[in-house]
Amino acid sequence: MFKRVLVANRGEIAVRIIRAARTLGISPVAVYSDADSRALHVRSADDAVHIGPAEAAQSYLDIERLIDAARTSGCDCVHPGYGFLSERAVFAQAVMDAGLTWIGPPPEAITHLGDKVASRITMEKAGVPVTPGFAGGETIDLATYQAEAEKIGYPVLIKAAAGGGGKGMRIVRDPSEFAEALSGAAREAKGAFGDARVFIERYVEKPRHIEFQVFADQHGNAVHVFERECSIQRRHQKVVEETPSTALTPEMRAKMGAAAVEAVKASDYINAGTVEFLFDDPRQEFYFLEVNTRIQVEHPVTEETTGLDLVAQQFRVAAGEKLPWKQEDLKQHGHAIQARIYAEDPAAGFLPAAGPLLYLREPTGPGIRVDSGVAEGVDVPIFYDPIMAKVIGFGHDREAARVRLIHALERYIALGVPTTAPFLRDVLAHPEFVAGRTYTDFIPSYFDGWTGHDPESEQVALAVAAGLGEGSPSSSTAGSNGDAAGFTAAGGIPSPWTTAGPWRIGVKV
Repeated sequence: MFKRVLVANRGEIAVRIIRAARTLGISPVAVYSDADSRALHVRSADDAVHIGPAEAAQSYLDIERLIDAARTSGCDCVHPGYGFLSERAVFAQAVMDAGLTWIGPPPEAITHLGDKVASRITMEKAGVPVTPGFAGGETIDLATYQAEAEKIGYPVLIKAAAGGGGKGMRIVRDPSEFAEALSGAAREAKGAFGDARVFIERYVEKPRHIEFQVFADQHGNAVHVFERECSIQRRHQKVVEETPSTALTPEMRAKMGAAAVEAVKASDYINAGTVEFLFDDPRQEFYFLEVNTRIQVEHPVTEETTGLDLVAQQFRVAAGEKLPWKQEDLKQHGHAIQARIYAEDPAAGFLPAAGPLLYLREPTGPGIRVDSGVAEGVDVPIFYDPIMAKVIGFGHDREAARVRLIHALERYIALGVPTTAPFLRDVLAHPEFVAGRTYTDFIPSYFDGWTGHDPESEQVALAVAAGLGEGSPSSSTAGSNGDAAGFTAAGGIPSPWTTAGPWRIGVKV
Protein backbone atom coordinates (compact mmCIF):
# COMPACT_ATOMS: atom_id res chain seq x y z
CA MET A 1 0.00 0.00 0.00
CA PHE A 2 1.06 3.57 -0.56
CA LYS A 3 2.68 5.74 2.11
CA ARG A 4 1.66 9.26 1.15
CA VAL A 5 -0.99 10.65 -1.22
CA LEU A 6 -1.31 14.07 -2.79
CA VAL A 7 -5.00 14.96 -2.84
CA ALA A 8 -5.16 17.05 -6.00
CA ASN A 9 -8.50 18.68 -5.22
CA ARG A 10 -10.37 20.75 -2.67
CA GLY A 11 -13.66 20.89 -0.76
CA GLU A 12 -15.78 17.94 0.28
CA ILE A 13 -14.21 15.39 -2.11
CA ALA A 14 -10.74 16.24 -0.80
CA VAL A 15 -11.95 15.69 2.77
CA ARG A 16 -13.53 12.40 1.67
CA ILE A 17 -10.28 11.18 0.08
CA ILE A 18 -8.31 12.17 3.18
CA ARG A 19 -10.68 10.13 5.34
CA ALA A 20 -10.33 7.05 3.11
CA ALA A 21 -6.54 7.40 3.00
CA ARG A 22 -6.33 7.38 6.78
CA THR A 23 -8.26 4.09 6.98
CA LEU A 24 -5.50 2.52 4.90
CA GLY A 25 -2.63 4.08 6.84
CA ILE A 26 -1.79 6.47 4.00
CA SER A 27 -0.66 9.96 5.01
CA PRO A 28 -2.74 12.62 3.16
CA VAL A 29 -1.22 15.81 1.77
CA ALA A 30 -3.55 18.63 0.73
CA VAL A 31 -3.01 21.39 -1.80
CA TYR A 32 -4.50 24.85 -1.53
CA SER A 33 -4.78 28.15 -3.35
CA ASP A 34 -4.74 31.61 -1.81
CA ALA A 35 -8.52 31.36 -1.38
CA ASP A 36 -8.31 28.08 0.55
CA SER A 37 -5.54 28.65 3.11
CA ARG A 38 -7.99 28.05 6.01
CA ALA A 39 -10.22 25.50 4.25
CA LEU A 40 -11.46 22.31 5.88
CA HIS A 41 -9.48 19.99 3.59
CA VAL A 42 -6.28 21.83 4.53
CA ARG A 43 -7.03 21.45 8.24
CA SER A 44 -7.85 17.76 7.78
CA ALA A 45 -4.59 16.70 6.09
CA ASP A 46 -1.22 15.81 7.62
CA ASP A 47 0.51 18.35 5.42
CA ALA A 48 -0.53 21.02 2.92
CA VAL A 49 1.23 22.65 -0.03
CA HIS A 50 0.40 26.09 -1.39
CA ILE A 51 -0.03 25.90 -5.18
CA GLY A 52 -0.87 29.43 -6.29
CA PRO A 53 -3.48 32.18 -6.65
CA ALA A 54 -7.20 31.73 -6.18
CA GLU A 55 -7.92 31.33 -9.89
CA ALA A 56 -8.17 27.61 -10.67
CA ALA A 57 -6.13 27.93 -13.86
CA GLN A 58 -3.14 29.04 -11.78
CA SER A 59 -3.59 26.53 -8.94
CA TYR A 60 -5.85 23.47 -9.05
CA LEU A 61 -5.55 23.20 -12.84
CA ASP A 62 -1.78 23.78 -12.96
CA ILE A 63 -0.30 20.34 -13.66
CA GLU A 64 3.29 21.42 -13.14
CA ARG A 65 2.59 22.89 -9.70
CA LEU A 66 0.67 19.79 -8.62
CA ILE A 67 3.43 17.42 -9.71
CA ASP A 68 5.99 19.59 -7.93
CA ALA A 69 3.84 19.56 -4.79
CA ALA A 70 3.69 15.77 -4.87
CA ARG A 71 7.45 15.45 -5.27
CA THR A 72 8.45 17.99 -2.62
CA SER A 73 6.04 16.52 -0.05
CA GLY A 74 7.27 12.95 -0.55
CA CYS A 75 4.09 11.51 -2.05
CA ASP A 76 4.08 8.25 -3.96
CA CYS A 77 0.57 8.58 -5.44
CA VAL A 78 -1.96 11.20 -6.54
CA HIS A 79 -5.76 11.08 -6.18
CA PRO A 80 -7.59 13.61 -8.38
CA GLY A 81 -11.11 13.32 -6.91
CA TYR A 82 -13.74 14.64 -9.30
CA GLY A 83 -13.78 17.84 -11.38
CA PHE A 84 -10.67 19.91 -12.08
CA LEU A 85 -8.08 17.55 -13.67
CA SER A 86 -9.71 14.24 -12.75
CA GLU A 87 -10.65 13.39 -16.34
CA ARG A 88 -7.62 14.89 -18.04
CA ALA A 89 -5.45 12.18 -19.55
CA VAL A 90 -2.52 14.60 -19.78
CA PHE A 91 -2.52 14.96 -15.99
CA ALA A 92 -2.72 11.20 -15.42
CA GLN A 93 0.20 10.72 -17.80
CA ALA A 94 2.22 13.48 -16.12
CA VAL A 95 1.71 11.82 -12.73
CA MET A 96 2.92 8.49 -14.10
CA ASP A 97 5.86 10.07 -15.92
CA ALA A 98 6.91 11.58 -12.59
CA GLY A 99 7.19 8.06 -11.14
CA LEU A 100 4.00 8.39 -9.09
CA THR A 101 0.91 6.18 -9.08
CA TRP A 102 -2.30 7.60 -10.54
CA ILE A 103 -5.37 6.67 -8.49
CA GLY A 104 -7.67 6.29 -11.47
CA PRO A 105 -8.04 4.71 -14.90
CA PRO A 106 -5.25 4.60 -17.49
CA PRO A 107 -4.71 7.76 -19.58
CA GLU A 108 -5.67 5.83 -22.72
CA ALA A 109 -9.07 4.94 -21.27
CA ILE A 110 -9.65 8.54 -20.15
CA THR A 111 -8.84 9.82 -23.64
CA HIS A 112 -10.98 7.27 -25.41
CA LEU A 113 -14.03 7.50 -23.17
CA GLY A 114 -13.77 11.28 -22.83
CA ASP A 115 -14.45 11.55 -26.54
CA LYS A 116 -18.20 11.06 -26.87
CA VAL A 117 -17.98 10.02 -30.53
CA ALA A 118 -15.20 7.47 -30.01
CA SER A 119 -16.87 6.00 -26.93
CA ARG A 120 -20.19 5.74 -28.76
CA ILE A 121 -18.54 3.74 -31.54
CA THR A 122 -16.88 1.46 -28.98
CA MET A 123 -20.20 0.81 -27.24
CA GLU A 124 -21.90 -0.04 -30.52
CA LYS A 125 -19.19 -2.62 -31.26
CA ALA A 126 -19.54 -4.06 -27.75
CA GLY A 127 -23.31 -4.47 -28.16
CA VAL A 128 -24.19 -1.79 -25.60
CA PRO A 129 -27.44 -0.04 -26.69
CA VAL A 130 -26.95 3.52 -27.96
CA THR A 131 -29.52 6.05 -29.07
CA PRO A 132 -29.98 6.33 -32.86
CA GLY A 133 -27.59 9.04 -33.98
CA PHE A 134 -24.88 10.36 -36.26
CA ALA A 135 -21.29 10.75 -35.15
CA GLY A 136 -20.24 13.35 -37.69
CA GLY A 137 -16.58 14.03 -38.37
CA GLU A 138 -13.77 16.54 -38.13
CA THR A 139 -15.63 19.09 -40.25
CA ILE A 140 -19.24 20.18 -39.93
CA ASP A 141 -21.16 19.68 -43.18
CA LEU A 142 -24.55 21.25 -42.58
CA ALA A 143 -26.31 19.41 -45.39
CA THR A 144 -25.08 16.02 -44.15
CA TYR A 145 -26.08 16.76 -40.58
CA GLN A 146 -29.51 17.93 -41.67
CA ALA A 147 -30.06 14.80 -43.74
CA GLU A 148 -29.03 12.58 -40.85
CA ALA A 149 -31.30 14.47 -38.46
CA GLU A 150 -34.23 13.78 -40.80
CA LYS A 151 -33.36 10.07 -40.77
CA ILE A 152 -33.18 10.00 -36.95
CA GLY A 153 -36.42 11.95 -36.60
CA TYR A 154 -37.11 15.06 -34.58
CA PRO A 155 -36.62 16.05 -31.83
CA VAL A 156 -32.86 15.56 -31.93
CA LEU A 157 -30.11 16.43 -29.48
CA ILE A 158 -26.87 18.07 -30.60
CA LYS A 159 -23.97 17.33 -28.23
CA ALA A 160 -20.30 18.25 -27.96
CA ALA A 161 -17.96 15.37 -28.78
CA ALA A 162 -15.23 16.36 -26.35
CA GLY A 163 -17.06 17.26 -23.13
CA GLY A 164 -20.25 17.35 -21.13
CA GLY A 165 -21.98 19.29 -18.38
CA GLY A 166 -24.50 20.76 -20.82
CA LYS A 167 -21.86 22.72 -22.77
CA GLY A 168 -22.34 22.51 -26.54
CA MET A 169 -25.77 20.91 -26.15
CA ARG A 170 -28.94 21.90 -28.00
CA ILE A 171 -32.40 20.33 -28.29
CA VAL A 172 -33.89 20.82 -31.76
CA ARG A 173 -37.60 20.16 -32.26
CA ASP A 174 -38.10 21.69 -35.67
CA PRO A 175 -35.95 21.37 -38.83
CA SER A 176 -36.04 25.14 -39.31
CA GLU A 177 -34.09 25.58 -36.05
CA PHE A 178 -31.40 23.02 -36.88
CA ALA A 179 -28.79 25.15 -38.69
CA GLU A 180 -28.63 27.81 -36.00
CA ALA A 181 -28.55 25.21 -33.22
CA LEU A 182 -25.73 23.28 -34.91
CA SER A 183 -23.52 26.33 -35.34
CA GLY A 184 -24.27 27.50 -31.79
CA ALA A 185 -23.43 24.10 -30.29
CA ALA A 186 -20.18 23.86 -32.26
CA ARG A 187 -19.17 27.40 -31.24
CA GLU A 188 -19.88 26.70 -27.56
CA ALA A 189 -18.07 23.35 -27.70
CA LYS A 190 -15.01 25.05 -29.19
CA GLY A 191 -14.99 27.65 -26.44
CA ALA A 192 -15.49 25.15 -23.61
CA PHE A 193 -13.32 22.25 -24.77
CA GLY A 194 -11.17 23.57 -27.60
CA ASP A 195 -12.91 21.11 -29.94
CA ALA A 196 -15.84 22.12 -32.18
CA ARG A 197 -16.89 18.58 -33.10
CA VAL A 198 -20.49 17.71 -32.32
CA PHE A 199 -22.76 14.74 -32.92
CA ILE A 200 -26.50 14.28 -33.03
CA GLU A 201 -28.81 11.67 -31.57
CA ARG A 202 -32.49 11.10 -30.96
CA TYR A 203 -33.82 13.18 -28.10
CA VAL A 204 -35.60 10.94 -25.61
CA GLU A 205 -38.59 12.73 -24.11
CA LYS A 206 -38.97 12.46 -20.31
CA PRO A 207 -36.12 10.03 -19.74
CA ARG A 208 -34.66 8.94 -16.46
CA HIS A 209 -30.94 9.33 -15.89
CA ILE A 210 -29.65 6.08 -14.42
CA GLU A 211 -25.98 5.29 -13.92
CA PHE A 212 -24.11 2.20 -12.81
CA GLN A 213 -21.08 2.26 -10.54
CA VAL A 214 -18.39 0.02 -12.00
CA PHE A 215 -15.02 -1.25 -10.80
CA ALA A 216 -12.29 -3.04 -12.72
CA ASP A 217 -8.89 -4.25 -11.53
CA GLN A 218 -5.56 -4.87 -13.25
CA HIS A 219 -6.26 -8.62 -13.45
CA GLY A 220 -9.19 -8.58 -15.86
CA ASN A 221 -11.97 -8.57 -13.27
CA ALA A 222 -14.89 -6.14 -13.56
CA VAL A 223 -18.16 -5.73 -11.65
CA HIS A 224 -20.96 -3.25 -11.27
CA VAL A 225 -22.00 -2.00 -7.83
CA PHE A 226 -25.64 -1.33 -8.76
CA GLU A 227 -27.34 1.77 -10.02
CA ARG A 228 -28.00 5.32 -8.94
CA GLU A 229 -30.90 7.35 -10.25
CA CYS A 230 -29.85 10.93 -10.94
CA SER A 231 -32.89 12.29 -12.77
CA ILE A 232 -33.45 15.33 -10.50
CA GLN A 233 -31.33 17.88 -12.34
CA ARG A 234 -31.23 21.57 -13.07
CA ARG A 235 -29.39 22.77 -16.15
CA HIS A 236 -27.99 19.25 -16.65
CA GLN A 237 -26.47 19.22 -13.15
CA LYS A 238 -27.64 16.59 -10.68
CA VAL A 239 -28.98 17.81 -7.35
CA VAL A 240 -30.65 14.72 -5.82
CA GLU A 241 -29.50 11.12 -6.31
CA GLU A 242 -30.78 7.84 -4.95
CA THR A 243 -30.41 4.08 -5.00
CA PRO A 244 -32.10 1.77 -5.81
CA SER A 245 -33.99 3.37 -8.70
CA THR A 246 -37.77 3.19 -8.48
CA ALA A 247 -37.91 2.48 -12.23
CA LEU A 248 -35.96 -0.77 -12.47
CA THR A 249 -37.22 -4.32 -12.10
CA PRO A 250 -34.65 -6.90 -10.92
CA GLU A 251 -34.46 -8.18 -14.51
CA MET A 252 -33.81 -4.72 -15.97
CA ARG A 253 -31.25 -3.98 -13.25
CA ALA A 254 -29.34 -7.13 -14.16
CA LYS A 255 -29.52 -6.33 -17.89
CA MET A 256 -28.27 -2.76 -17.48
CA GLY A 257 -25.59 -3.82 -15.01
CA ALA A 258 -24.28 -6.42 -17.46
CA ALA A 259 -24.17 -3.77 -20.21
CA ALA A 260 -22.20 -1.45 -17.90
CA VAL A 261 -19.63 -4.18 -17.25
CA GLU A 262 -19.34 -4.86 -20.99
CA ALA A 263 -18.77 -1.14 -21.53
CA VAL A 264 -15.73 -1.01 -19.26
CA LYS A 265 -14.32 -4.30 -20.51
CA ALA A 266 -14.51 -3.00 -24.07
CA SER A 267 -12.50 0.06 -23.02
CA ASP A 268 -9.70 -1.76 -21.12
CA TYR A 269 -10.82 0.17 -18.08
CA ILE A 270 -9.22 -0.03 -14.61
CA ASN A 271 -10.37 1.43 -11.27
CA ALA A 272 -13.67 3.15 -10.42
CA GLY A 273 -15.96 4.62 -13.03
CA THR A 274 -19.59 5.25 -13.84
CA VAL A 275 -21.49 4.15 -16.92
CA GLU A 276 -24.43 6.47 -17.50
CA PHE A 277 -27.63 5.56 -19.35
CA LEU A 278 -30.81 7.27 -20.46
CA PHE A 279 -33.77 5.12 -19.49
CA ASP A 280 -36.95 5.34 -21.56
CA ASP A 281 -39.52 4.43 -18.92
CA PRO A 282 -42.60 3.86 -21.13
CA ARG A 283 -40.66 1.70 -23.61
CA GLN A 284 -38.52 0.03 -20.92
CA GLU A 285 -35.41 0.64 -23.04
CA PHE A 286 -32.03 2.09 -22.11
CA TYR A 287 -29.30 3.84 -24.09
CA PHE A 288 -25.63 4.46 -23.38
CA LEU A 289 -24.89 8.08 -22.49
CA GLU A 290 -21.27 8.30 -21.35
CA VAL A 291 -18.61 6.97 -18.98
CA ASN A 292 -17.31 9.17 -16.17
CA THR A 293 -13.71 8.13 -15.60
CA ARG A 294 -13.52 9.07 -11.90
CA ILE A 295 -15.29 8.76 -8.59
CA GLN A 296 -18.74 10.39 -8.72
CA VAL A 297 -20.16 13.11 -6.49
CA GLU A 298 -23.03 10.76 -5.66
CA HIS A 299 -20.95 7.72 -4.62
CA PRO A 300 -22.07 7.89 -0.94
CA VAL A 301 -25.54 6.46 -1.69
CA THR A 302 -23.88 3.35 -3.10
CA GLU A 303 -21.65 3.09 -0.04
CA GLU A 304 -24.61 3.41 2.33
CA THR A 305 -26.57 0.59 0.65
CA THR A 306 -23.63 -1.79 0.15
CA GLY A 307 -21.36 -1.10 3.14
CA LEU A 308 -18.36 -0.60 0.83
CA ASP A 309 -15.75 2.16 0.91
CA LEU A 310 -15.40 2.95 -2.78
CA VAL A 311 -12.61 5.50 -2.35
CA ALA A 312 -10.51 3.10 -0.28
CA GLN A 313 -11.08 0.49 -2.98
CA GLN A 314 -9.68 2.93 -5.54
CA PHE A 315 -6.39 2.94 -3.64
CA ARG A 316 -6.38 -0.87 -3.40
CA VAL A 317 -6.95 -1.33 -7.14
CA ALA A 318 -4.26 1.24 -7.98
CA ALA A 319 -1.88 -0.69 -5.71
CA GLY A 320 -2.43 -3.79 -7.85
CA GLU A 321 -4.82 -5.69 -5.61
CA LYS A 322 -7.56 -7.85 -7.08
CA LEU A 323 -11.19 -6.90 -6.52
CA PRO A 324 -12.27 -8.62 -3.29
CA TRP A 325 -15.70 -9.53 -4.65
CA LYS A 326 -17.35 -11.26 -7.58
CA GLN A 327 -20.62 -9.97 -9.00
CA GLU A 328 -22.73 -12.47 -7.06
CA ASP A 329 -21.13 -11.36 -3.77
CA LEU A 330 -22.46 -7.81 -4.04
CA LYS A 331 -25.82 -7.04 -2.41
CA GLN A 332 -27.83 -3.92 -1.64
CA HIS A 333 -29.70 -3.28 1.60
CA GLY A 334 -32.18 -0.48 2.25
CA HIS A 335 -32.44 2.81 0.38
CA ALA A 336 -30.31 5.97 0.31
CA ILE A 337 -31.00 9.47 -1.05
CA GLN A 338 -28.46 12.27 -1.37
CA ALA A 339 -29.07 16.01 -1.58
CA ARG A 340 -26.32 18.35 -2.71
CA ILE A 341 -26.01 21.55 -0.67
CA TYR A 342 -24.77 24.41 -2.83
CA ALA A 343 -23.97 27.99 -1.88
CA GLU A 344 -26.58 29.22 -4.31
CA ASP A 345 -29.84 31.15 -4.18
CA PRO A 346 -32.45 28.89 -5.83
CA ALA A 347 -35.03 31.68 -5.71
CA ALA A 348 -32.75 33.80 -7.90
CA GLY A 349 -32.09 31.25 -10.62
CA PHE A 350 -29.51 29.37 -8.54
CA LEU A 351 -27.18 32.34 -8.50
CA PRO A 352 -23.86 31.26 -6.90
CA ALA A 353 -23.01 32.93 -3.61
CA ALA A 354 -19.80 33.62 -1.75
CA GLY A 355 -18.72 35.08 1.56
CA PRO A 356 -17.91 34.13 5.15
CA LEU A 357 -19.78 31.21 6.68
CA LEU A 358 -20.78 32.86 9.95
CA TYR A 359 -22.39 29.84 11.57
CA LEU A 360 -22.62 26.18 10.61
CA ARG A 361 -24.43 23.28 12.16
CA GLU A 362 -24.75 20.00 10.29
CA PRO A 363 -27.28 17.29 11.16
CA THR A 364 -26.33 14.10 12.96
CA GLY A 365 -28.18 10.98 14.01
CA PRO A 366 -28.97 7.44 12.88
CA GLY A 367 -29.17 7.08 9.11
CA ILE A 368 -27.72 10.55 8.46
CA ARG A 369 -24.40 11.14 6.74
CA VAL A 370 -22.87 14.49 5.85
CA ASP A 371 -19.87 14.78 3.55
CA SER A 372 -18.82 18.37 4.11
CA GLY A 373 -16.16 20.60 2.62
CA VAL A 374 -16.76 23.80 4.57
CA ALA A 375 -16.06 25.08 8.06
CA GLU A 376 -17.58 27.77 10.22
CA GLY A 377 -15.77 31.10 10.06
CA VAL A 378 -14.17 30.36 6.68
CA ASP A 379 -15.10 32.04 3.41
CA VAL A 380 -17.04 30.17 0.75
CA PRO A 381 -14.99 31.31 -2.29
CA ILE A 382 -16.48 32.49 -5.57
CA PHE A 383 -13.78 30.87 -7.72
CA TYR A 384 -14.91 27.24 -7.68
CA ASP A 385 -17.94 24.98 -7.87
CA PRO A 386 -20.19 26.20 -5.02
CA ILE A 387 -20.92 22.76 -3.50
CA MET A 388 -20.66 22.96 0.28
CA ALA A 389 -21.75 19.50 1.41
CA LYS A 390 -23.77 16.41 0.60
CA VAL A 391 -26.43 15.23 3.02
CA ILE A 392 -27.43 11.57 2.76
CA GLY A 393 -30.45 9.90 4.31
CA PHE A 394 -30.51 6.11 4.68
CA GLY A 395 -33.48 3.97 5.68
CA HIS A 396 -34.88 0.46 5.45
CA ASP A 397 -37.00 1.63 2.50
CA ARG A 398 -37.34 4.70 0.27
CA GLU A 399 -39.94 6.47 2.38
CA ALA A 400 -37.85 6.10 5.53
CA ALA A 401 -34.81 7.51 3.71
CA ARG A 402 -36.86 10.38 2.22
CA VAL A 403 -38.37 11.49 5.53
CA ARG A 404 -35.05 11.19 7.31
CA LEU A 405 -33.35 13.32 4.66
CA ILE A 406 -36.03 16.02 4.80
CA HIS A 407 -35.57 16.43 8.54
CA ALA A 408 -31.79 16.31 8.17
CA LEU A 409 -32.05 19.23 5.75
CA GLU A 410 -34.19 21.08 8.27
CA ARG A 411 -31.34 20.69 10.75
CA TYR A 412 -28.73 21.97 8.29
CA ILE A 413 -28.08 25.52 9.52
CA ALA A 414 -25.73 27.76 7.55
CA LEU A 415 -25.64 31.50 8.11
CA GLY A 416 -23.75 33.91 5.87
CA VAL A 417 -24.56 32.51 2.44
CA PRO A 418 -27.83 31.24 0.93
CA THR A 419 -28.01 27.50 0.33
CA THR A 420 -30.17 25.12 -1.68
CA ALA A 421 -31.41 23.30 1.45
CA PRO A 422 -34.92 24.88 1.46
CA PHE A 423 -35.36 24.11 -2.23
CA LEU A 424 -34.23 20.50 -1.76
CA ARG A 425 -36.71 20.01 1.08
CA ASP A 426 -39.52 21.05 -1.24
CA VAL A 427 -38.26 18.73 -3.99
CA LEU A 428 -38.24 15.76 -1.60
CA ALA A 429 -41.74 16.64 -0.38
CA HIS A 430 -43.29 16.97 -3.85
CA PRO A 431 -46.02 14.36 -4.53
CA GLU A 432 -44.34 13.26 -7.77
CA PHE A 433 -41.06 12.63 -5.95
CA VAL A 434 -42.90 10.78 -3.20
CA ALA A 435 -44.47 8.58 -5.89
CA GLY A 436 -41.07 7.89 -7.45
CA ARG A 437 -41.98 9.52 -10.76
CA THR A 438 -38.67 11.27 -11.28
CA TYR A 439 -37.61 12.35 -14.77
CA THR A 440 -34.96 14.72 -16.05
CA ASP A 441 -37.57 17.43 -16.59
CA PHE A 442 -38.74 17.24 -12.96
CA ILE A 443 -37.38 20.62 -11.82
CA PRO A 444 -38.43 22.67 -14.88
CA SER A 445 -41.85 20.97 -14.80
CA TYR A 446 -42.67 21.51 -11.12
CA PHE A 447 -40.27 24.17 -9.81
CA ASP A 448 -39.94 26.72 -12.58
CA GLY A 449 -40.00 30.12 -10.91
CA TRP A 450 -39.69 28.63 -7.40
CA THR A 451 -39.42 31.39 -4.81
CA GLY A 452 -39.65 29.14 -1.79
CA HIS A 453 -40.19 30.39 1.71
CA ASP A 454 -39.85 34.05 2.46
CA PRO A 455 -36.04 34.53 2.49
CA GLU A 456 -36.11 37.00 5.37
CA SER A 457 -38.27 34.75 7.54
CA GLU A 458 -36.08 31.78 6.64
CA GLN A 459 -32.93 33.61 7.69
CA VAL A 460 -34.58 34.76 10.92
CA ALA A 461 -35.60 31.18 11.61
CA LEU A 462 -32.07 29.96 10.98
CA ALA A 463 -30.56 32.64 13.18
CA VAL A 464 -32.97 31.99 16.05
CA ALA A 465 -32.43 28.25 15.78
CA ALA A 466 -28.67 28.75 15.80
CA GLY A 467 -28.77 31.13 18.77
CA LEU A 468 -31.16 29.11 20.90
CA GLY A 469 -29.51 25.85 19.94
CA GLU A 470 -26.15 26.98 21.29
CA GLY A 471 -27.26 26.76 24.90
CA SER A 472 -29.69 23.91 24.44
CA PRO A 473 -29.11 20.76 26.49
CA SER A 474 -29.90 18.78 23.34
CA SER A 475 -27.79 20.78 20.90
CA SER A 476 -24.73 18.54 21.07
CA THR A 477 -26.78 15.44 20.31
CA ALA A 478 -29.33 16.87 17.89
CA GLY A 479 -31.24 14.09 16.24
CA SER A 480 -29.49 11.34 18.19
CA ASN A 481 -32.77 9.72 19.17
CA GLY A 482 -33.56 9.26 15.49
CA ASP A 483 -36.90 11.08 15.59
CA ALA A 484 -36.13 14.68 16.56
CA ALA A 485 -35.61 17.46 14.09
CA GLY A 486 -32.57 18.77 15.95
CA PHE A 487 -34.01 20.82 18.81
CA THR A 488 -36.30 19.22 21.40
CA ALA A 489 -38.81 20.61 23.85
CA ALA A 490 -36.25 19.90 26.57
CA GLY A 491 -34.03 22.49 24.88
CA GLY A 492 -36.75 25.12 24.94
CA ILE A 493 -37.78 24.79 21.26
CA PRO A 494 -40.70 22.57 20.19
CA SER A 495 -39.98 19.64 17.90
CA PRO A 496 -41.65 19.80 14.47
CA TRP A 497 -42.24 16.08 14.78
CA THR A 498 -44.63 16.57 17.70
CA THR A 499 -46.05 20.08 17.22
CA ALA A 500 -48.16 21.47 14.38
CA GLY A 501 -46.21 23.46 11.80
CA PRO A 502 -45.25 25.01 9.55
CA TRP A 503 -41.81 24.52 11.07
CA ARG A 504 -38.34 25.15 9.70
CA ILE A 505 -35.23 24.28 11.69
CA GLY A 506 -37.34 23.87 14.79
CA VAL A 507 -38.67 27.44 14.61
CA LYS A 508 -42.19 28.38 13.54
CA VAL A 509 -42.11 30.91 10.68
